[in-house]
Amino acid sequence: MPDLPTPKDATEAALFSEGWDAVLSFADLCTSGSLTAHQLATEAFALGVREVRAAERTHVRGAGRRSSRLPTIPALLTAVRDTAAGWEADGTGHRLDPDLRLWLNSGRAGRFSGPPLERPIALRGLRDMQEADASLLWLAEVEALPLPTVARRLGLDPATVGGELDQVRTLFRDRCHRAHLDTPMDAQCRSYARLLDAVTRSPAADAPEDLSRHLATCVRCAEAAACLRLHGGTVPAALAGGVIGWGGLAYLERRRRAAEVRLGAGRPGGADPAAGAPEEGGGRSRMLRGGLLAAAVLLSALALGVSMMPFGGSGDDKAAGRDDRQPVADPSVSRAAGRSSDRPASPSAPTVATPSVTPSPAPSATGTTAGPGATRPDPEPQGSTSSAPQQPGGTGAATAAPGCRAAYDLVSQWSDGFQATVTVTTDRPLTDWQVSWTFRDDQQVGQMWDATVHQDGPRVTADAADYNRTVAAHGTLSFGFIATWHGRNRAPYAFALNGASCTAG
Repeated sequence: MPDLPTPKDATEAALFSEGWDAVLSFADLCTSGSLTAHQLATEAFALGVREVRAAERTHVRGAGRRSSRLPTIPALLTAVRDTAAGWEADGTGHRLDPDLRLWLNSGRAGRFSGPPLERPIALRGLRDMQEADASLLWLAEVEALPLPTVARRLGLDPATVGGELDQVRTLFRDRCHRAHLDTPMDAQCRSYARLLDAVTRSPAADAPEDLSRHLATCVRCAEAAACLRLHGGTVPAALAGGVIGWGGLAYLERRRRAAEVRLGAGRPGGADPAAGAPEEGGGRSRMLRGGLLAAAVLLSALALGVSMMPFGGSGDDKAAGRDDRQPVADPSVSRAAGRSSDRPASPSAPTVATPSVTPSPAPSATGTTAGPGATRPDPEPQGSTSSAPQQPGGTGAATAAPGCRAAYDLVSQWSDGFQATVTVTTDRPLTDWQVSWTFRDDQQVGQMWDATVHQDGPRVTADAADYNRTVAAHGTLSFGFIATWHGRNRAPYAFALNGASCTAG
């Protein structure tokens, strides 16, 4: 396993810290356990940093020419995908998520390394932008950072960064439109290109019926439409899917939830975090930001140690060579989704050796303290009993029956898949938790974040991640997932927390 590169200065140290968090999050989606995720992240991070530095040297030598390159974080995420492909080619693909292996051996993966004009439009559009503009777009749209935070990281004026982002979005649209026109396409797609451009320019314009039918059957034109439509919130998903490929939607959701936890804002235009926030406190110096790297060895060791303790049979099974994890569905191919178990990434800092500085505390659980009455409406009454007993691996949790309320939120739904979140409010403090419920219509969970999923028929069990096991009294725990459905998609019932039934919240 390669050693992680050493940052050259404080600026690069801060960049490494941000990049490692993203790399580990995506690597966790791509693998079957936290130990393997850390191995993949380490190898990919070293590869990505070498490629980023090589691109910088090329850019300097080429003075008058603007090289086509990705911003640092997308480049590092691309290195994760390339490293995973290398594992598959070298015969060690069994350490990867089974669905990722299927994707790597399909034509869809070949698009990212094939002829340039065949590559995803979002990838080509982003590469065709100036690096500063592309970084602003990625940090705001995919990493979901508040604009004042993005402005500080990129050295922009917080008062004008919103206007700059609007200009960059328009620039990205123009680059994608040009890339779409340059793409080899048949006569039918070519005939719709001008109409597609006109329809996506206005939020009030309705797509003609024939264009709508075409977009429903043509993947390439639908991909272009997502990049060209600046309204409706399609750009983040288009960027994540076009640059990362497999797992793009799940990565996007993870980053949004991570931004909510660490920065207290879930939207790029959200309020700036308070002066004392862990990430962007006003009194934090550049040396302290770089000092996050010095905590890497300690935090990584702790994360690995926790993952290998017998909580829910995850890390223990990996250490013993057992892998009960089943395929995780890629959001883009949700028809193939089956039963799965996916461990969310532990948001730790990179294991890069720098002078020792006391680390900042790790992000807390996604739940926030709330009063007993702070509940969310549930679309359908939940059951009052639980058919899933407490798993023996869930040690440390309150074994008595804590009062709890469960809220199920259907975020979005498409032809054969949907995204949902579950929020549980507990009256008692927890040091570990396990939430279970029963589906009514044979829904199958594909990917889950902020929890580890196991499904047995209609019964689904979500175990706490390594980083959000503790919940305060009257606090909430929350996690999300992507699943498939056929025929009907009614809300589940019989929610339970640590084996005790929860009321509908």
